[in-house]
Amino acid sequence: MFESRLFFVDKLIDMGAQIILCDPHRATVIGLDHKFSLKPTTMTSPDIRAGVALLIAALSASGKSVIHNIEQIDRGYEDFDNRLRQLGAVIERKG
Repeated sequence: MFESRLFFVDKLIDMGAQIILCDPHRATVIGLDHKFSLKPTTMTSPDIRAGVALLIAALSASGKSVIHNIEQIDRGYEDFDNRLRQLGAVIERKG
């Protein structure tokens, strides 16, 4: 695994996720039985996989989140935003 693969986890923690980074290759995620909601935030997608994880977290959060550098997601997933809209997601592209 790339050394910086889990750096995006800090944004998930900022959103309220209970995650412990053990080392650059391992993370422990603590489930809370839906007791706490994720908070919306502004973030940047560092790569394809992390971008999708951040997008899923943003869709789970109550409120409006902004994801910059979505080109990373577009590189790996064709028409991803429209597919999510068909499932009921509210996604708006800017620029």
